[in-house]
Amino acid sequence: MSNSPEKIFSVSELNSAVRAVLLRSFGELWLSGEICNVTVKQDSGHVYLSLKDANAQVQAVFWRGSLQFRALQLQVGSQVEACGRVELYERGGSYQFNISKLQPLGLGELFQRFEALKERLRSEGLFDLARKKPLPALPRCIGLVTSLEGAAIKDFMQILHRRHPNIHLRIINSPVQGAGAAGWLAAALQYFSQSKACDVIVLTRGGGSMEDLWEFNEEVLARAIAASEVPVISAVGHERDYTISDEVADFRAPTPSAAAELVIKGQEELRERLFNAAKRLQSAAANRLGQARLRWQNAERSAFFQKPEHLTNLLSQRLDLAGIRLERVLRQVAGQTRQRLANANLRLPTQLRQQAALRRAKLERLQSALQAMNPKKVLARGYSIILDQNNQALLKAEQVAKGDKLKAILAEGELKLQVE
Repeated sequence: MSNSPEKIFSVSELNSAVRAVLLRSFGELWLSGEICNVTVKQDSGHVYLSLKDANAQVQAVFWRGSLQFRALQLQVGSQVEACGRVELYERGGSYQFNISKLQPLGLGELFQRFEALKERLRSEGLFDLARKKPLPALPRCIGLVTSLEGAAIKDFMQILHRRHPNIHLRIINSPVQGAGAAGWLAAALQYFSQSKACDVIVLTRGGGSMEDLWEFNEEVLARAIAASEVPVISAVGHERDYTISDEVADFRAPTPSAAAELVIKGQEELRERLFNAAKRLQSAAANRLGQARLRWQNAERSAFFQKPEHLTNLLSQRLDLAGIRLERVLRQVAGQTRQRLANANLRLPTQLRQQAALRRAKLERLQSALQAMNPKKVLARGYSIILDQNNQALLKAEQVAKGDKLKAILAEGELKLQVE
């Protein structure tokens, strides 16, 4: 009896079989645990992490979830609830949990509200790039909506005063967290939009927890930003914080300081362009001046400026020689013209006599033909022409009747006739 196994699996076949078992055994499920070992890939947007409890841990991947991960302010140690599927990574022979949805533990309802509102506003087109307004290149006045007691205004003003101290700034003090803050912020935006009191609006506050920043996720504020006729920059929290206000705004700045940099960017770019243009103009002017100086130096060394009378004498001589050649040519042309006229005068009488003889002979032939056709020549040979009372020539005897009066035209004279 053979002791050989019934089937020998390769490593790839084994991992593939285990993967199939996992997919059949586990559907989509929710998993709770603590985040550890987080790696965020900026280029792909994937988040690689581990979820653990007191006794075990599992590797997990949140595909293209970096923006949501930051928006939820998740980090190592955060307790979360993740929805996904168990998957085997065949090449490494290890299984992992592929996350499709992720929410902080205990914030499930709040997060669902956030996702529902974001999806509804996206479907209405409030996040579309086509509706976003460009920033003015040179804003004369900035409208700032924030709390005067927060750190955001200090950071914003510090950058603004250092980079552009003369710019005009209008500030509306508003609560930036707590119930009702979104209504205050929306009213401030509406005022700036309707009054056209500024060229750009900056909506900002410092960082905080998701609950602290929640007013910037309210629908009333999102719609006020979308309805604003003045461009709006949203600078809420830190770089990892994402709110619905950031999505709706025309521009998002990761921090209040970055918002200040963004506003005065046009001023800095204009100043830099003017500086570069001045340098190019100065360089071009120096280049033109150098070329003119070189031409002048070359002219000073030329023969004309060294001995101008030599050039004038040379030109005078060339003019004299040209006059002599012109006079010679004119005499030659005049002689040739006179000779042609003399030859024409000699040929003219002979040609005229020849033409006259030819025309005279032709005239005689025409006269002879005309005389031959003259009726009187026929009458001179004894013929006559008989005319009826209507002076019509008679050709037949049947054309007359007895008693008709006729007239006969002879070579010399006429006769009156009557038919009997």
